[in-house]
Amino acid sequence: MTKHLVSILDWTAGEHRAVLERARDFKHGAERTRLTGKALALLFEKPSLRTRVSFDIAMFQLGGHCVYLSPAEVGLGQRESVRDTAQVLSRYVSAVAARTFAHGTVEALAEHGTIPVINALSDVEHPCQALADFMTLDERRGGLAGKTLAYVGDANNCALSLLFLASLLGVNFRIAAPPGYQFTDAQLDRARPLAAASGAAIVATADPMVAVQDADAVYTDVWTSMGQEAETAQRKAVFQPYRVTAALLEAALPGAVLLHPLPAHHGEEVAEGLLYQPYAAVFDQAENRLHAQKAVLATLLA
Repeated sequence: MTKHLVSILDWTAGEHRAVLERARDFKHGAERTRLTGKALALLFEKPSLRTRVSFDIAMFQLGGHCVYLSPAEVGLGQRESVRDTAQVLSRYVSAVAARTFAHGTVEALAEHGTIPVINALSDVEHPCQALADFMTLDERRGGLAGKTLAYVGDANNCALSLLFLASLLGVNFRIAAPPGYQFTDAQLDRARPLAAASGAAIVATADPMVAVQDADAVYTDVWTSMGQEAETAQRKAVFQPYRVTAALLEAALPGAVLLHPLPAHHGEEVAEGLLYQPYAAVFDQAENRLHAQKAVLATLLA
């Protein structure tokens, strides 16, 4: 069967560890895999800086080719059905990286095509971001097992991929989110058996201080994601107590790292200036998108 990366849970803990090791090798010049003659279609419904550039440059540096397909060119589900798009692209390219509004679109591409499909962001998960984040956490904190990652803010797509990957890899995961913006019981129930097997602890709370206390890393994200613009005013009011500040970071362990997937709304989810401090690793995260995605592409296409 064709292998995909639609969800973090598509891959085992061992497969994720292998990809992270491969990403480190790419970063330090020890990995020599080439994808000569391979082509990747970037099928995007949402705009992007890091996702588009990192995938494009990854394929270029691996010797392959990248084709960017904008919403106007394809019109997924409107001008052309997802099923037809999947089958057509399967005749042209080696893999698809899809950045979509609905997670079901990525699932349908994987179901109806015959080539690997990579979730480059959906409303449910962002697995490529999580891999880069854990690569960065490993670099900054000297390993992963037994470390504690605290997430403050909306239990969104990034948060869910982090929860799943932490549970697989033995990283304690805490999330502080306001009522109405927390993980569902079903999402937590999917993660808890994995955490029990790896030795990780999961804490879901409404109190940011509880989440951040003695954490190795503090992670936050925008309060309003693309597609939620109508909720902006409401979300700003609800999430005010969840801003990451210097005072909140003092509760974390000495040397704790501040993480954010970018783009950031400076002064909203994170206090102005914090992302430029030495303890912040946001630009390491951005760079590691390139290396992690090289590792994913090499795993799926080599």
